[in-house]
Amino acid sequence: MASAGLAGCGPFGADDNPRDDPSRARAATAVDPTGVHQAGVVAPQAAQANLLTLVFDLAGRPADAVAALGRTVLALTSGKDQRLAGISPGDLTLTVGLGPRLVAAVDRSLPGASELPSFPRERLSRRHAGGDVMVQICASDPLVLPGCAAAVAATGGGALTERWRQRAFRGPSVPIGAAAGAPRNLLGFVDGIVGPRTTADLDADIWLPSTTGLRGGTIAVLRRMEIDVERFLAQSVAEQEAVIGRRRGSAAPLSGGTISSDPDLEARTPAGDYLIPLSSHVRRAHPPSTGVRPMLRRSYSFEDREAGLFFVSFQNELSTFVSTLNRMTTSDALLEFTTTTRSATFLVLPGFDADRRLGASLFES
Repeated sequence: MASAGLAGCGPFGADDNPRDDPSRARAATAVDPTGVHQAGVVAPQAAQANLLTLVFDLAGRPADAVAALGRTVLALTSGKDQRLAGISPGDLTLTVGLGPRLVAAVDRSLPGASELPSFPRERLSRRHAGGDVMVQICASDPLVLPGCAAAVAATGGGALTERWRQRAFRGPSVPIGAAAGAPRNLLGFVDGIVGPRTTADLDADIWLPSTTGLRGGTIAVLRRMEIDVERFLAQSVAEQEAVIGRRRGSAAPLSGGTISSDPDLEARTPAGDYLIPLSSHVRRAHPPSTGVRPMLRRSYSFEDREAGLFFVSFQNELSTFVSTLNRMTTSDALLEFTTTTRSATFLVLPGFDADRRLGASLFES
């Protein structure tokens, strides 16, 4: 997914951190891991260049394991965990989420208690669908990630068994406006142009309300999508732009304007054809067209045995993602180049601090 599916690690500031530039990593500003929200959803404003997501099965008491993960987060982000090998954590963030099995065991009516349905163009093994615990690790310095993974895996005295992991990266940002930016993806198009950016937008569309008892949390969806990059790039630039619905160079919608212009889905050529094709990704994923609220996307590119997009979205209702993807699967031309090979959803727990441990809102309310 490109405009609604290919994404940004933070909704606000421009991400201009090179992927593997140690000098920039040393200068990265520390991110406070405590507060109403966990870090790694909207903070830091300038998105980190490197991601490692770990998904585990959990045995034992969830409340104890989650509280222990909170302590691990504090030790890692403060640089006090010896597994960092003396490397500064810089702008390291770790974000913890719980899968539907654990949430439903507390209360089946809670946000995050529902599994994702199946969708077309999936090739999912049992191991690569779902999971009990997610830990999303983001940092400007890629050297930080292995030590963090080791520390997280050791948390809980053997209660966590790794199910799957994904390493991914982001390139430099293209400015969208005065205080926003988004990176290009492996197809050469700018990701994450449309999304919630103001505090009011985040409160309306991303953060769970106080009525849920989980104020400050959110719902995450993870999708590892392999992309047939070679076949996509074999098309002419005009054909690629028709698939996406934006110019590859400027990222402006095909209806005209600039990167920050709203797509005009009614604009037509003199012959009466839509300037933004009916099957384009921009049209099929456009929030007003889907009839649902926007998602906050924090996605990364990957290139291991395959190449593609590790899509991460945050929303306060799982139906936001499900309704959007259901609309896209009917005729989104971009999906013809993708196959989803890992998929999961998690309740990203509300934030924590020294007086309230991670998971307290769920397990101690």
